Amino acid sequence: MMGEFHPEAPARMAAIQDQLVSSGLDFVVRQYDAEPIEKAMLELCHDSEYVDFVFTHSPTEGIFKLDPDTSMSPGTLRAALLAAGAAVDAVDLVMEGEISSAFCATRPPGHHAERNRAMGFCIFNNVAIAAAYAKQKYGLDRIAIVDFDVHHGNGTEDIVLDRQGYLFLSTFQHPFYPFSGTGPTPPHIVNSPLPASADSSVFRHTIEQTWIPELENFRPELLFISAGFDAHWEDEISQVCLEEQDYRWVTDVLKDIADKYSSGRIISVLEGGYALGALGRSVVAHLHGLIGRE
Repeated sequence: MMGEFHPEAPARMAAIQDQLVSSGLDFVVRQYDAEPIEKAMLELCHDSEYVDFVFTHSPTEGIFKLDPDTSMSPGTLRAALLAAGAAVDAVDLVMEGEISSAFCATRPPGHHAERNRAMGFCIFNNVAIAAAYAKQKYGLDRIAIVDFDVHHGNGTEDIVLDRQGYLFLSTFQHPFYPFSGTGPTPPHIVNSPLPASADSSVFRHTIEQTWIPELENFRPELLFISAGFDAHWEDEISQVCLEEQDYRWVTDVLKDIADKYSSGRIISVLEGGYALGALGRSVVAHLHGLIGRE
């Protein structure tokens, strides 16, 4: 845990599992236990000095603050290693054809973690590490990372900014934490800020006008999703008003792209989502889209 009353809490995992059971999806999807990532693999995306700092300051008792929003308790480092490990494991499962798509129900999230800094509840950038691993191990030339969390994926942008063979697309409320994503970027970084009043129609129009043309032009060999569900209207952390059906719709759109260019290969990694009921229902909608279930 990151501390009492912190929104990034273990109850998030329980809420997802409860909805998997009540929806019947626990009998449909294959569930795997993650292995913790090896420390050296974190350096695919993070500076070694930063990785050493996190390991050195992992507390045996109490709380250590990495930044005002991001804390470590005695179990946090192992959870962070398992979260990154799950994303890497998913790469192998998908690339070796055991499954066509994967959703990593893990915490803490990762998309705010920069090369040398923890922030926004994030310690290691799970999706960026997995993408770098996929590139290194499987020799992929074109990897797309799309991020529909309500906060800008500043950490992922920081990591892939100077790297070749990536396309990063992010929708997010603006102005809003972390107050980034509106400056000039190279062509492979496409940020799409949304007003606080954004609803389904604004979100879907943005995806249709920005994401789809970019993905069609890029033709990704593997598609990653930073799947944050904190833009749901029930989530008090933001003001954007999406519904479960919007997460199903955007997943369907992305699945169409993956089926067309990536042999259906999608790896989705949980980011935000703090209204527990909405989080569980939205994940179920997302999973229905990933497996193509009506």
